[in-house]
Amino acid sequence: METYLPYFWLAVIIIAAVVEGSTAQLVSIWFVAGGVGALIANLCGAELWTQTVVFVVVTALTLVVTRPLVKKLMNFKKVETNVDRYIGKDGIVIAEINNTIGVGQVNVLGSVWTARSEDGSIIKIGEHVLINAIEGVKLIVTVHNESKEDS
Repeated sequence: METYLPYFWLAVIIIAAVVEGSTAQLVSIWFVAGGVGALIANLCGAELWTQTVVFVVVTALTLVVTRPLVKKLMNFKKVETNVDRYIGKDGIVIAEINNTIGVGQVNVLGSVWTARSEDGSIIKIGEHVLINAIEGVKLIVTVHNESKEDS
């Protein structure tokens, strides 16, 4: 029996544990369990091929048994806010939009939003604007072409 094998399996366990500890998701915890199984097999006097088989089998079993539970517990759902419904809509400027001094507000679908012009132009109160994008809590708008207002 090779005298270095217990140290090898201990190194596998430690490396897998360190990798697991440095990541935000479970990626190598199963190798820790497999390494522990192989180390136990080594300490019981098993041959190298038996230790390797124990490592692979224990790793695979712990993966198969725990992965569905882990996925269920770590399934963080994205909360939809329906904010995309504003993109492409028509709004009315209720406070002059001036990117240089960082002011401007638009009323769209009954909500008041801070707004910035897409091209940096100043847009006067009462102008109709088209919402092109949302960046954080600001609408990015352009002056709405009156000939396309039928949309």
